[in-house]
Amino acid sequence: MVVVGVQAGSTAGATDRAAGATALDLSTAQRADALRTAQDAAPATAQQLGLGAKEKLVVRDVIKDADGTVHTRYERTLDGLPVLGGDLVVHTAKNGALKGVDKATDAKIAVATTTALKAAPTGSHKVVWAADGKPVLAYERTVTGTQPDGTPSRRDIVTDAITGAQIYSHEEIETGTGTSEYSGKVTLGTTKSGSTYSLNDASRGGHKTYDLKGGSSGTGTLFTKSTDTWGNGSPSNRETAAVDAHYGAAETWDFYKTELGRNGIAGNGKAAYSRVHYGNGYVNAFWDDSCFCMTYGDGEGNKKPLTALDVAGHEMSHGLTAATAKLNYSGESGGLNEATSDIFGTSVEFYANNASDKGDYLIGEKIDINGNGTPLRYMDKPSKDGGSADYWSSGVGNKDVHYSSGVANHFFYLLSEGSGAKTINGVNYNSPTSDGSKVTGISRVKAYKIWYKALSTYMTSTTNYKAARAATLKAAGDLYGTTSTEYKTVAAAWTAVNVK
Repeated sequence: MVVVGVQAGSTAGATDRAAGATALDLSTAQRADALRTAQDAAPATAQQLGLGAKEKLVVRDVIKDADGTVHTRYERTLDGLPVLGGDLVVHTAKNGALKGVDKATDAKIAVATTTALKAAPTGSHKVVWAADGKPVLAYERTVTGTQPDGTPSRRDIVTDAITGAQIYSHEEIETGTGTSEYSGKVTLGTTKSGSTYSLNDASRGGHKTYDLKGGSSGTGTLFTKSTDTWGNGSPSNRETAAVDAHYGAAETWDFYKTELGRNGIAGNGKAAYSRVHYGNGYVNAFWDDSCFCMTYGDGEGNKKPLTALDVAGHEMSHGLTAATAKLNYSGESGGLNEATSDIFGTSVEFYANNASDKGDYLIGEKIDINGNGTPLRYMDKPSKDGGSADYWSSGVGNKDVHYSSGVANHFFYLLSEGSGAKTINGVNYNSPTSDGSKVTGISRVKAYKIWYKALSTYMTSTTNYKAARAATLKAAGDLYGTTSTEYKTVAAAWTAVNVK
């Protein structure tokens, strides 16, 4: 729900608005209290929203803005069954008045939960599927295994409980790629116990980095030693990959804390953890929400660990998405999920301002998986990778999520830097638009603040590109006003990638 803004053109007004719409950095105790309060009020909220008598709301997150606005994210149940795709966000003013609600589905959740059913698949549980079309009774189960490239697999499968037909299937292990170049000499958060140091960053939620030693399961062994000097810059030294992963996690934590006021990626002050040296010659990295951890392979021939800034930011940001909008990892929402990780991974790289790995709008530019020195993805013109979409089309959701992400990556670049040719940190870019329009960027900082606001307060599990446009416009309206240059540029940048 777009809030009517102050008059555009007033610097003071824009600043006041941005301050008022910025999320407060709640302490762990404050957040716990907010969650309890919201859950106590959930029955009244459900009644206010006109939900059915058998529906209940379960609080998942609460965000409080400086102006007193509260954004409460709920999951929904029907007769005690989880409603997949039933999540919603309720927005209330400081005085408690309802300002609006964003729902993953507008369909009425009216499903008979006692009827003739197919036999439940082994390991499944009963749910209501409401993520698309008419809600139906269904079974959900998780099937584990290994993907062809060695990545572990945890596939979520939903089948119709009446017909037995598969409704939905997606891979829960979210993969990404990044540069293997280390970040030079960096400061690490470590802990000393007796005469032993460990890669345990107590100042950032207790983030720990472990050595899997070529394994593919378990936590591994915490990196420890008798001195507080780690790695030598060479991938042949096992500590070097740990240094990069530990440093990247710290920079990502600091980025969210300093720039977005978020206390840890889950907002609860607790850190994820990192595992390095996964498998043998594994050329990837992945986020696993079940362990709340990032895992990194050592690359081709175990010589190029995927442990630099943008990949750490990318992987941790999958955790952010899981804790907020929980974007389904398939279709257009899956592309938005991957783009969110690219957007924030890139933003972390710029934020760190590390001379050994300067910020850029290239994804995986130094790992050289292509063998010719080219990046994996380009935010200024995604199609340069040979598979990603520059612009939205009706079939974009059928692409792999790493390619359908191109539309949002392109939007973010245009919103940040604008269209046309330019050079940034020594890298040449030339970003086109679908309609030949010219877009003037509003700055990367404003762009990622708008994206974060939209993700954390307006997007839901089923958000597609059209809904992402609406969510970012609401966020820009909150932060800068609906008549501001920022708001108008968000609209122009989406139009430039054919999302109207």
